[in-house]
Amino acid sequence: MKFKSILITISMIAFLSANAQETNAPKFGKGLFNLVGKDSTWSMNVGARMQFLATTQWDSNSDGLTNPETSFLVRRARLKFGGFAFSPKLKYKLELGLSNRDISGASEFTSNAPRYILDAVVKWNFYQNFELWFGQTKLPGNRERVISSANLQQVDRSLLNSRFNIDRDMGFQLRHHFNLTDTFIVKEAFSIAQGEGRNITSGNLGGHQYTTRLEFYPFGNFTSKGDYKGSDLKFEKKPKLAVGVSYDFNNDAVKNRSNQGSYMTNDVGFYSTNISTVFVDAMFKYKGFSFMGEFANRDAADPLAKNSDGTLTGAEVQVGNGLNLQSGYMLSKTLELSGRYTNIDWDRNITGKGAENQYTLGVSKYIAGHKLKVQTDVSYLDLSDKTNELMFRLQVDVHF
Repeated sequence: MKFKSILITISMIAFLSANAQETNAPKFGKGLFNLVGKDSTWSMNVGARMQFLATTQWDSNSDGLTNPETSFLVRRARLKFGGFAFSPKLKYKLELGLSNRDISGASEFTSNAPRYILDAVVKWNFYQNFELWFGQTKLPGNRERVISSANLQQVDRSLLNSRFNIDRDMGFQLRHHFNLTDTFIVKEAFSIAQGEGRNITSGNLGGHQYTTRLEFYPFGNFTSKGDYKGSDLKFEKKPKLAVGVSYDFNNDAVKNRSNQGSYMTNDVGFYSTNISTVFVDAMFKYKGFSFMGEFANRDAADPLAKNSDGTLTGAEVQVGNGLNLQSGYMLSKTLELSGRYTNIDWDRNITGKGAENQYTLGVSKYIAGHKLKVQTDVSYLDLSDKTNELMFRLQVDVHF
């Protein structure tokens, strides 16, 4: 089945190439090729990217480093398609994940099928600075999640993101921006989504999910959309700052991390409760220096899952706070040193979990910016009620 799907995708690309007016070979990192319809009413850029990851991990205790584990992984392998349809005001994006990590997570609610589709969304600029999105894509949540995995400052995202992010979902988004002054820009986003994550095919078990986000740019836009890229590879000549606030409300959520995590089942089917998530984040860049900070909070109306008679099922909403502080400095145009501190403060009375503190030191070599790079980092995870861990990672990224 997987081979058949890949073969169909390759055949589709070949068909489009044969029926296009021109096929241009872009510069490295700008896609595999560009297609433009004979009547210029559509366009398509086709790209591909891969990430190869090696990880070694140890338990850290009074006996030193013990129980080493090493793994090698194709972390991401993806095909990307984007362009416009009929009019430049109607854009689209399609991204397919082919690695095991990309397509894992199948359940009875995804028809027990691999989840190939990451993004499938159209974006209609219907009036001035208003844009309407429809389809499956990332929700306007925390900044670190919206930054593409292709453009990260370190090997992967922080613990805050893995514990609190609201990821992708299917629905509508309305986006708008305006200027308060010549340089001060405000951007707004509002989303209505299904509320159970990506590729759900069996309907909506709970209520809907509502997300709103405000972003403030007091010194104007970043160069090359740098507010959503790790590292200051463009060496901003003037200070640039972006501050964002997101609020997410998932009505009658049936998963223990809003639209992520595990389903909370009980004796009559599913336990549901209202879950709210708040994100506050900032990005600052200036002359090769970058800083990103994020705070997250998740709460629920009734976080302890119950059966119909009021007894506890043993499941609970993962409520608590997260803080991530990350900074980097370009030692040269191609070499960067970065550091990160992450704190996860669970509500122990609800989750039974202790605090998590992770310290990460990273080095990145940008051969062709984010399009071809080698990244490595060392992380120490301090767990209040479990064995501490030391982790070393090495990753190679290639993006065509």
